[in-house]
Amino acid sequence: MLVKEAMSTTVLTIGPAHTLRQAARLMAARRIGAAVVFDKDTFGIGILTERDILNSLGAGENPDREIAQSHTTSDVVFAAPDWTLDEAAGAMVRGGFRHLVVLDNLEPVGIVSVRDIIRCWSDVSVRTPAAA
Repeated sequence: MLVKEAMSTTVLTIGPAHTLRQAARLMAARRIGAAVVFDKDTFGIGILTERDILNSLGAGENPDREIAQSHTTSDVVFAAPDWTLDEAAGAMVRGGFRHLVVLDNLEPVGIVSVRDIIRCWSDVSVRTPAAA
């Protein structure tokens, strides 16, 4: 199976000046664990994850003052839509992270997470709270 078949195409893109609270609210509203941070001035792409926000809060930092740029992973490993899930999982294991931004022609087109990969590799169907 390929990354393009497993990835989420719901990509939240925020700017580097968004506060962590703003990012967290947007991520929570979309029920996603990562946001792509795009700096239009440098055309740089980074990623801000729920863990980055959690680490900041755990360190006692103020989410209304801390900005995404200060907590963004900028040395991002990108996946291509035609990577296999094995390739994506290998990149995650080697890098020690749970999300990969998927680029097609240098544009973010999706995010693939460990959860996406497990869902594809598993025979278990996704249960909704009503079905549980």
